[in-house]
Amino acid sequence: VAQTDSRGVSACAPCHAQAKSQPATSMAHALETVGECKILIDHPVLTTKVGRYSYKIERKGVQSSYSVSDGIKTMTMPIRWAMGASSAIGQTYVLEKDGEFYESRVSYFSELNGLAPTLGSEGSNPSDINEAAGRLMGRDDKLRCFGCHATNATFGRQLTLDKMTPGVRCERCHESAETHLAARLLDSFELEAQKDLSKLRGLSAEQVSNFCGQCHRTWEEIALQGNLSIANIRFQPYRLTGSRCYDADDPRISCLACHDPHHEVSSKPADYDAKCQSCHGGGKPGARACKVSAEKCVTCHMPKLELPGAHHKFSDHRIRIVKPNEQYPG
Repeated sequence: VAQTDSRGVSACAPCHAQAKSQPATSMAHALETVGECKILIDHPVLTTKVGRYSYKIERKGVQSSYSVSDGIKTMTMPIRWAMGASSAIGQTYVLEKDGEFYESRVSYFSELNGLAPTLGSEGSNPSDINEAAGRLMGRDDKLRCFGCHATNATFGRQLTLDKMTPGVRCERCHESAETHLAARLLDSFELEAQKDLSKLRGLSAEQVSNFCGQCHRTWEEIALQGNLSIANIRFQPYRLTGSRCYDADDPRISCLACHDPHHEVSSKPADYDAKCQSCHGGGKPGARACKVSAEKCVTCHMPKLELPGAHHKFSDHRIRIVKPNEQYPG
């Protein structure tokens, strides 16, 4: 998605009420500055040990440093960014050394209230203190991580951190926001006629999945990788496509049918009942009503499953009748 350099939330809010609520969401804080990161502020010292390496994150003023030691050598690097909102399930740190960015080998997990190996690094055996500190981020890593966790962080294949706004804000999804804003300020019919705001209204379920899947991963991307393990439970568009009730043309089964990105995701099962009943309550031929209950549907049909290494149970978006002792349907 192309990203504009519009004036952001303050410019959108006078006309769009959603722009007032969206900044309070976790998605709006998907990337946090070190100075504003609540986890780092509330935890001035964090420590853990993984194998023979000891780790420490330490706060001094408005900055935080990340250290790793093997008992003989110690390496210390500044933390430049925090990936993941302080209110989310976990947070990984972007470190800097010699002008390069590194992904921290340990991350903060809210359910542990502490540090543990970053998802994907558990079980690895670093050969030296450099590898133990973190993983060097390549070009594609930086483009994807900053491109999905921030706004205006990329332009084509270029990283544009000098223009970046941390977190996912209006113009990250509404690519023509700048033209739209200019039209409103200038009262220009010609400019207003050009707006499309990514044409998000009226999209089919498949189109929405592909749009959200730019960051949350599409069915095609995961299918081509052949990743059929429980590791793909985090990729909701892929999981949703495998649901028996999935209809690529029906917006009632799209991401946006249940989740308004301008508001925080609800953790209350009952909040989703009306969404299920829009089809299973007689609104769609062939969508039979559940014989067991018409309430808290997601507690049975979207089970929460533990992802090893994530220290969290994720709602499985592959909607189904769950059978006892079933294998994970990859």
